Amino acid sequence: MDLAVVKHSGEDTGRKVSLSSEIFGIEPNDHAIYLDVKSILANQRQGTAKSKQRAEIKGSSKKLKKQKGTGGARAGNIKNPLFRGGGRVFGPQPRDYSFKLNKKVKDLARKSALAYKAKDNAIAVLEDFDFEAPKTKQYLSMLSALSVADKKTLVILGENKQNIVLSGRNVQNTKVITVSQLNTYDLMNADQVLLAESGIELISNILNKQ
Repeated sequence: MDLAVVKHSGEDTGRKVSLSSEIFGIEPNDHAIYLDVKSILANQRQGTAKSKQRAEIKGSSKKLKKQKGTGGARAGNIKNPLFRGGGRVFGPQPRDYSFKLNKKVKDLARKSALAYKAKDNAIAVLEDFDFEAPKTKQYLSMLSALSVADKKTLVILGENKQNIVLSGRNVQNTKVITVSQLNTYDLMNADQVLLAESGIELISNILNKQ
């Protein structure tokens, strides 16, 4: 698959690059994408929700009334879950939501996500660039020049360029990452992928490794 290389100003460079069919041309695996996205979102959960059980409630342990002869239901102490302010039955407890996913499944998921974007013509290759200083206005001008200002965009750089990262940090519906940070969730969450030219070979090296 060949794509034209454009400058971040929107001008055509007249060059084309070839995207690996082993990554961008595979038949996407929906289940691998599901598992990887589920894993990413699960790993982000803090798992700190906690409610007190009756043993943890502060209060008297004295029996409220005698067992029989009152005409009402039996009752223990004030910490009974049936009473207001009592402990909670089967409430949430701190837990770890993360789960392990095999590396091959993660690689397949990222390949599948990239293949979907390639099929939808949602990948644009940018000539390597950098900003002289962090400028949000310059970042917005780039999105406008590339006609993607109204879309969710994912900018993938070959290496970390702090000026670009800082320029796009406060802009809604856009995210800047490096190839080493590439993940299935960000790919599927974006409408348009802006891929730096130097990142193409790096992606191939990462996802085609044996």
